[in-house]
Amino acid sequence: MPTSPRTDDMVRVESNVYLVSGSNTNWVIIKDGDSCTLVDTGYPGDRDAVLGSLAALGLGPRDVSAVLITHAHNDHIGAAEHLRAAYDVPVLMHQEEVAHARRDFLDQVSVGQVLGQAWRPGVLPWAVHALRAGGTTHVPVCEPQAFPAAGALELPGAPVPVHTPGHTKGHCAYHLPESGILITGDALVTAHPTSRISGPQLLPDMFHTDRARALDSLTALENLDAGLLLPGHGPVHRGSAKEAAETARARASR
Repeated sequence: MPTSPRTDDMVRVESNVYLVSGSNTNWVIIKDGDSCTLVDTGYPGDRDAVLGSLAALGLGPRDVSAVLITHAHNDHIGAAEHLRAAYDVPVLMHQEEVAHARRDFLDQVSVGQVLGQAWRPGVLPWAVHALRAGGTTHVPVCEPQAFPAAGALELPGAPVPVHTPGHTKGHCAYHLPESGILITGDALVTAHPTSRISGPQLLPDMFHTDRARALDSLTALENLDAGLLLPGHGPVHRGSAKEAAETARARASR
């Protein structure tokens, strides 16, 4: 049986939108009746927790209309291939992230880079946790798909992809205009075990493919009409996307 998330690990953000916290990473469930859109899927070690979070809402894996990927790091695609292969759930992402998800290449922080930053507070405990959760496991998505068209997707919640490159080349946030919710992935987070601050911020530099582009992508976020931000790491942020992006930009420049 899937492991149900603890009550404090599953936050009902809006009547049909839930932020779920796994192994130092989040995923989002957008429910519409007896179906849903799942945004990201945690680490490989979070698979049972992902299935449990669906079950807690009366849903099963076959009720997932699609998995949307913010980006193809291991802590966000851990259960994606299982859902695709076992339940025929399509896994969608930006075109520039497709090859990364197939693992034609791997574009995430290396063990060497982590060791080089091991002196920083929180890095070693985070690294040990990440390894145990499957952070270095080979988890390609065998048949990833690019978004079928520009604009809102025909899925529960009608999410609108927002290309926010920098963390990876094909990183995407997802905007839910009707509910004023912005799923930011790792383009903007509110906490991380390797960070000593809380609230809107960029991840530490070692996690970005191109930090300058990650900083530029904050502009794409701040122009969106959203008052609830659901990050890939950290708690829900209640406040405008503009304010959050400005805060993250100011902190990154220090």
